[in-house]
Amino acid sequence: MPTDDVPVLVEARALTKRYDGFVAVDDLTFSVAAGEIYGLLGPNGAGKTTTILMLLGLSEPTSGDARVLGLDPTRDPLEVKRHVGYLPDSVGFYGRLSGRENLQYTARLNGIETDVAAERIATVLDQVGLPEAADKPADTYSRGMLQRLGVADALVKDPSVLILDEPTASIDPEGVAELLGLIRRLVAEKRLAVLLSSHLLAQVEQLCDRVGIFSRGRLIAEGTTVELAERAGDTTLSLDEVYRRLAAEAERERGHDVRAA
Repeated sequence: MPTDDVPVLVEARALTKRYDGFVAVDDLTFSVAAGEIYGLLGPNGAGKTTTILMLLGLSEPTSGDARVLGLDPTRDPLEVKRHVGYLPDSVGFYGRLSGRENLQYTARLNGIETDVAAERIATVLDQVGLPEAADKPADTYSRGMLQRLGVADALVKDPSVLILDEPTASIDPEGVAELLGLIRRLVAEKRLAVLLSSHLLAQVEQLCDRVGIFSRGRLIAEGTTVELAERAGDTTLSLDEVYRRLAAEAERERGHDVRAA
């Protein structure tokens, strides 16, 4: 939970995105502090990826605004990207280049000196469990290995903020456990702010300090898993049950608002 003595590194204020009358993100306000893992939880199409694109300056809000490390992503997208590690939901690399060469390319794009980059690349490849495959062409990698390389790519810049969109996609259970452990260690050691988007409730429950529940573009509830369970009226509920109950409640309220209008 952000406090006065912990800096807020990611913030959205009344952030809204409309496409030809369709509201993808509706009046979204939330924040992520240094040393915190915040989970955006919701099904595909709920507005999670649209939110991430606005935070990265890859999509302009219709209204409201965002700040990442105090920067406006719409006005300073390149500066934001220099300090944010981003893992998209579908990673892509140059297949003929090795994993290491792909990371070297990312380092050059971000102006990282060669010696610094070489040391950092070796470190992140080891962290994600790819040292033995580092010099093999990326097009020989399995989907899970590409996802691990995507995490390494997000870490090469030594970011202050990590934005992870479905980070465990295509990774086997053992790899998932290792990756979640790595994220936790990085947050503890470097005081990163992590924004994690996922539809996998168990992983969100295991990893995140706070959770924001998304439904049809709206943030319908946020808090720790205990706080969300209390809001749902039963502290014995699993996060899955909490999500279903709060989403159903939001739909009932939405239907009431429509009828009242």
